[in-house]
Amino acid sequence: MAINPYIRFNGNAEEALGHYRDALGGDLQILRFAGCPAEGCAPEGWGQKVLHGALQTNVGLILASDTPTDQASSPADNIEVAVQVDGEADAERIFAKLSSGGAVTMPLTETFFSPKFGMLVDKFGIKWIVVTAVAAAAAA
Repeated sequence: MAINPYIRFNGNAEEALGHYRDALGGDLQILRFAGCPAEGCAPEGWGQKVLHGALQTNVGLILASDTPTDQASSPADNIEVAVQVDGEADAERIFAKLSSGGAVTMPLTETFFSPKFGMLVDKFGIKWIVVTAVAAAAAA
């Protein structure tokens, strides 16, 4: 299980992740909107924008994506805490507890990239993402 910051940018995630890689080092992996099942959800012209980026550094993991401006506010308000779990039961348990007294913004469900993915705002106003690890999804 891991907890990582997840930052949503207004179209410049690749630039930001490159900046962070220059500062911190590490391996950057980017999944773009183009060619994936989420392509139809992206605004026109956003095919090369970042659907999901992961910068693995020797001090931790930074996750990021581009978010259309009608869904995003200032970058400082676009930081979420991502909880990556190994199994679906853990995802369900953690999601239920974190969302208790808060608001579910995307129900915990199967997606093309994870058997369990969901988003919520807890009762303290903190935004969370719960996702089953890709390795666990591949093993299923």
